[in-house]
Amino acid sequence: MEGPGLGSQCRNHSHGPHPPGFGRHGVCAPENKELAKMRETLPLIEDSSNYDIVKATQYGIFERCKELVEAGYDVRQPDKENVSLLHWAAINNRLDLVKFYISKGAVVDQLGGDLNSTPLHWAIRQGHLPMVILLLQYGADPTLIDGEGFNGIHLAVLFQHMPIIAYLIARGQSVNMTDVNGQTPLMLSAHKVLGPEPTGFLLKFNPSLNIVDKIHQNTPLHWAIEAGNVNAVDKLLEAGSSLDIQNVKGETPLDMALQSKNQFIIHMLKTEAKMRASKNFRLWRWLQKCELFLLLMLSVITMWAVGYILDFNSDSWLLKGFLLIILFFLTSLFPRFLIGYKSLTYLPMVFLLSSVFWIFVTWFILFFPRTPFYFIFILSIVAFLYFFYKTWATDPGFTKASEEDRKMNIITLAETGCLDFRTFCTSCLIRKPLRSFHCHVCSSCVVRYDQHCLWTGRCIGFGNHHYYIFFLFFLSVVCDWIIYESFIYWSNHCATTFKEDGLWTYLNQIVACSPWVVYIFTLASFHFSWSTFLLLNQLFQIAFLGLTSHERTSLLKQSRHMKHTLSLRRTPYNLGFTQNLADFFQCGCFGLVKPCAVDWTSQYTMVFHPAKEKVLHSV
Repeated sequence: MEGPGLGSQCRNHSHGPHPPGFGRHGVCAPENKELAKMRETLPLIEDSSNYDIVKATQYGIFERCKELVEAGYDVRQPDKENVSLLHWAAINNRLDLVKFYISKGAVVDQLGGDLNSTPLHWAIRQGHLPMVILLLQYGADPTLIDGEGFNGIHLAVLFQHMPIIAYLIARGQSVNMTDVNGQTPLMLSAHKVLGPEPTGFLLKFNPSLNIVDKIHQNTPLHWAIEAGNVNAVDKLLEAGSSLDIQNVKGETPLDMALQSKNQFIIHMLKTEAKMRASKNFRLWRWLQKCELFLLLMLSVITMWAVGYILDFNSDSWLLKGFLLIILFFLTSLFPRFLIGYKSLTYLPMVFLLSSVFWIFVTWFILFFPRTPFYFIFILSIVAFLYFFYKTWATDPGFTKASEEDRKMNIITLAETGCLDFRTFCTSCLIRKPLRSFHCHVCSSCVVRYDQHCLWTGRCIGFGNHHYYIFFLFFLSVVCDWIIYESFIYWSNHCATTFKEDGLWTYLNQIVACSPWVVYIFTLASFHFSWSTFLLLNQLFQIAFLGLTSHERTSLLKQSRHMKHTLSLRRTPYNLGFTQNLADFFQCGCFGLVKPCAVDWTSQYTMVFHPAKEKVLHSV
């Protein structure tokens, strides 16, 4: 933003955190297009040689400022409101002028303005990360307190400037630093900033959750409850904030919530207290360790019960429907009381495994050995289980970095002007490799991310993508085999055929003949449909596009906002049908193709492909 002048209308903040400039040097109000255009063009039309040094500094007219300084103007001299030239250069992000003024003797930590702030305070409030970096390089002290009692990191939290928060912490400022009232940045965020951020962002730097301020003896959770900040309460409870610490009035967080009469927060605290109390029981700890196994057993039993009810020797479908409703009601109670909500994300996976289990049991009891090639089915089952396990157990490419590496990456990216969402993950606090994406289910960045697969409960990425392809292939083979065996079974055990009696009579006969086989046939058909579709879609993307599912979806979304149609085939990752397959499966086809191996876990810049002499860019 530019300083006052040329039609600016600034608002005076007399209460709460002041904007940069403090008072009438504050943040300018939004302007209409005509006025904004005037502000852009008028300085060019007006003769800047008549500007005083403050106005020239505001508009960044370097030559005029240099002329006045060389004529004898003291750069340390404040204006009538005790605001220095360095303050005006900092608020308007005039980097060249800041360097010039400091070279001429300007005091980098000079106090000024209504709130007795330094130029660094002004730059932080305005969110000018390049200016913050420059001032720190010239020795500015981020720990200095302004007139409101805030230091640098507290101001960055109040104005929700996440890159500045990350940079200050990476440069050594403590995440537990206190202001004049003894509040940490986490307390200030929970109390003053409604919403999940920057509370959630600060929690990634491992701040103290149970530290108390000097005056009220409140923890961050106390402050969040006092402000009615539901999002902050949720984040703090998830991080493990204590529910037992009492403030100066002897109030626990629940006591404070009861006084505020915020029913939603009261419910959150009581639920969290019950859950933490239950974790002290040995049985509960054992159940947590066995959650996935219990969920799988529940799914296997439920699927058998559904098939048993359908195969029940009764002609009353109304009775069968009533029994199915009771069954689903009873089974829905089990996860609610014994299994955590996070484990419920594995329901599609356990449904798939339960389906394959009963598919195999049905084949072994009713269909084996129907054909002399039964060993193909057994091999397909074994291969399916193997590649499912490899897809599930193999690291898909989770990015890992030590705390020191994270801080160095933040400093490097910030000082090169690259600290943004394209190169930096604000959730993992790491530099993102090319083609990576942050999975919110797994809470981690995944290299060459394809998708988070519901059917395996895992992300599909650089490490396990090829296993995923074989998993889909052998699942399709298993289900296709069962579909074929079902038709053979009906032709041998049912007294009707589709050609003789038509579709409706044929369906009634096969249902009456064996409802269980119809049930297994339906499961096999369902899994065959989605697995085959995904397999063909994956092979098309890999061979003809050289893209992942995430990249393809992202490009399609971008093309909707572009004037010209974007060709998915014309991407830097598409090296041709043969080369795409060779690179993906790392197969040379007996020397016919030379695969190129790229370690996407450490690839941050463009990649030279020696086989095709192409340069790869980030999509």
